[in-house]
Amino acid sequence: MSMRSTPFIMLDGQAAEAIEFYREALNSKLLFKTTYGEGTDADGLPDEVKTRISHAVLQTGENDLMVADIFPGKSIVIGDQVNICITATQQSEIEEMYKKFSEKGQVIFPLQETEFSPCFGIVKDHFNITFQFFMNDTTSSWS
Repeated sequence: MSMRSTPFIMLDGQAAEAIEFYREALNSKLLFKTTYGEGTDADGLPDEVKTRISHAVLQTGENDLMVADIFPGKSIVIGDQVNICITATQQSEIEEMYKKFSEKGQVIFPLQETEFSPCFGIVKDHFNITFQFFMNDTTSSWS
């Protein structure tokens, strides 16, 4: 089993600023960054949404740090700004973990294929901790 856990910081329009701060303050390297406007469904988005960061990965020493903006209209709940992103290379691993978390937790985003992962979902567990489950198919630019 190849798996890792990564902190994922969720912000409300400040992700670009945070990325620059973390790059400098933590001597991090930006491995990947994309905006909502660069996504496949960007045509229908308002201009102010298109510039928001939908996903970024910083390498900080031997670890990664993920940063993104929430989609406008969604609200950040105090305590939800930092999620734990579980990354695995096998879809069966992601599906098994997601299922276990979903049994007692609250599904935030159903497990499905997205434009950035062949298998992705979000669950808030019964301890009120938000976990993102992400299959990295090793073709991602930050792999």
